[in-house]
Amino acid sequence: MESTFRIGQAAELLGVSADTARRWVDSGRLPATRSVGGQRAIDGKDLAAFARSAVHSPAPHEKTSARNRFVGIVTDVVRDSVMARVEMVAGPHRIVSLMSREAADELELEPGVQAVATVKATQVIVGLPG
Repeated sequence: MESTFRIGQAAELLGVSADTARRWVDSGRLPATRSVGGQRAIDGKDLAAFARSAVHSPAPHEKTSARNRFVGIVTDVVRDSVMARVEMVAGPHRIVSLMSREAADELELEPGVQAVATVKATQVIVGLPG
């Protein structure tokens, strides 16, 4: 099944504005073709290749087997005497983590703090929209 995406769809998938995606197309960083009607279309394979190249790698000093890293902002922290629930938003993704209160306190996690969620999962469910 081959897919093509309009600029707005590609932008949403990449977590950027449509203007940013247009600039990437205009500069040649993101390949696109024009339809008969003049709309730009991005081939799904080209979009996937661009997304792979745009992924932020771990910092050089960080060595980890986890590949799922989400840079975002902490939006809520709820602490009790032992545990903390930390919510953050990374692009269009809402991430919730349960951790010890001690860890949340040591990291000084509060709303407005930039954080990186690293996910190492043995089970990930993938589905199709719609």
